[in-house]
Amino acid sequence: MRRIDPNTAQAARSSTIRNINKHMVLNFVRDREPISRAELSRVTELQRSTISIIIDELVQEGLIEEIGTGESSGGRRPTMLRLRAEGAMAIGVDVTPTVTTVAICDIAGRIVARESFATESSLKTTHSKIIEYVSRMKEKNSERRIEGIGVSLPGLVDPVSGKALYIPYFKWREWNIAGELKSATGLNVIIDNDANASALAELWFGRPEISNARDFILVLVADGIGTGIIFDGQIYRGNYGAAGEFGHMIVGQNSINPCSCGNYDCWEAFSSNRSAVARYAKATENNISFSNLIDLALAGEQSAIDALSETAHYLGIGITNLIVGLSPETVVVSGEITRAWSLVAEAFIEPVRTSIRRGLPSSRIVQSSLKDSPTLKGALSLVLAKKFSFTS
Repeated sequence: MRRIDPNTAQAARSSTIRNINKHMVLNFVRDREPISRAELSRVTELQRSTISIIIDELVQEGLIEEIGTGESSGGRRPTMLRLRAEGAMAIGVDVTPTVTTVAICDIAGRIVARESFATESSLKTTHSKIIEYVSRMKEKNSERRIEGIGVSLPGLVDPVSGKALYIPYFKWREWNIAGELKSATGLNVIIDNDANASALAELWFGRPEISNARDFILVLVADGIGTGIIFDGQIYRGNYGAAGEFGHMIVGQNSINPCSCGNYDCWEAFSSNRSAVARYAKATENNISFSNLIDLALAGEQSAIDALSETAHYLGIGITNLIVGLSPETVVVSGEITRAWSLVAEAFIEPVRTSIRRGLPSSRIVQSSLKDSPTLKGALSLVLAKKFSFTS
């Protein structure tokens, strides 16, 4: 039970209740489309007259549409409703150490168009390109209402101020991306780190075993290690958005390559894509990309399999610490390493199986259900989640 703060608590006004009901109906349409007014009245326990008023508002706002009639249960055939495919749009910007992608989606999260460019180490250059690509995307879709821009970033960000505080890969600091992007485009901008954004995407678009979990932790495996924490169906960000920096917890000593912070004892130093590639290079004297490493492992090359397995073992050690400390229902592993799930799943799970003390609850460990750019989906989800969530 949450404690009510008497200094900030406010009584619910009638407009607040109407907004709650409106968002509830919109989410039921999203989750169960196609759905009739009668079914909405039944599942929401709202009067038919109230449902009709809300539906009329949502249709007028271009958020839902009527799509014909459904099967009759004895009376008139019901008119069915769904999200309007050409409805409110969102623009997403996914910044990674190698590629930045700008995309636009419909209200259901379906990507309509996308463009990419190589991420430059110069902050000024990358920032200018983001504005250029977003502006072009906005212009191409000028006839549609765009709700806002979501930005996923690989580092420490403050969603409240809209600033990227520190992007380790490029050593960028105090980047006021939200304010400057809003000034350039006139659109509201929401930012978050890539792991939080990916966790939000799993919450909104993941398969039911993930999206229906009230508490889960997403582990994003990339050039670094990020974690997004979902508690009670909400992202837990902590003070200044700094929660979830588990990539810097100590899991060993003298890793094969340094963490982005420069240390050799962090979880990231042992478990990132860079670590797997470094292990393979040490064993074979061949420098290849992480994607090629996975291809070789799936083709049966033992050195590639060994490099991935050792990396997965250290990922499992870190996941064990998360389970012991936070006891989530589920741990979701996201990133390109999931392509080799059949080879690495046991290496994830073995440290958990041997380390969780008898009598303590464990957690399911599953691969991400978002195969297509989870961080890009996350950037888009920052806008869509705000549209579907109630804010007073």
